[in-house]
Amino acid sequence: MTHDPMTDDAMTPAIEAIRAAGIEHRVTRHGRVRSLEEAAAARGIEPRDLIKTLVVRVSEGEHVLVLVPGDRTFSWAKVRALLGTNRISMPDADEAKAVTGYERGTITPFGSATRLPVIADTHLCGRTISIGGGAHGVGLTVAGDDVVREFDATVADISDEETRPTT
Repeated sequence: MTHDPMTDDAMTPAIEAIRAAGIEHRVTRHGRVRSLEEAAAARGIEPRDLIKTLVVRVSEGEHVLVLVPGDRTFSWAKVRALLGTNRISMPDADEAKAVTGYERGTITPFGSATRLPVIADTHLCGRTISIGGGAHGVGLTVAGDDVVREFDATVADISDEETRPTT
C-alpha cells in the first residue's frame, strides 16, 4: 500500500498533539501557497480566520508564541508592554526551528518541541480558526477558545489592523 502524504493518515507532531488532547478539529491539506490569502482560500476560510503563529524571543533562551489573525498585524509595542520589557525580537529561522521543531510557515503551538507560553490576540476568541498543522500546506481548523484553553494562553490585544496601500 502506498502512503499518500495528503491524507489524514500523514501525521505531524501537531496532529498527534491535538488528537492526544482530545480537541475537536478538522485537518485541511493543500499544496504549498505563496501568501496568507492563498492559504485562506485553499482552506476555504477568510484571511481573518487563518492564524499566524510567531516565535518571539523575550531574552536569551526565553521565547513565547504569539497568535495573530491573518488580517491583523503583530504589534511590537503591545507585546513589549504586555511582557513588561523594552526589547523583544524574532529569532532567525534556525533558532525558531530549534525551539519549536517546526520550519517557519509551519509553526504551531500543537506539538512544539518546547512547550512555550502562548499569547493569543483577543480576535481569536469565540471563533473557529485555522492554525498551522506542523507542515507546509497543513492546517488545523479548531475553536479559538479550545486553543486558548489548551495552552492556558494569555489573551490580550496584541495586534493592529493591517493597513495595505490602496491602488
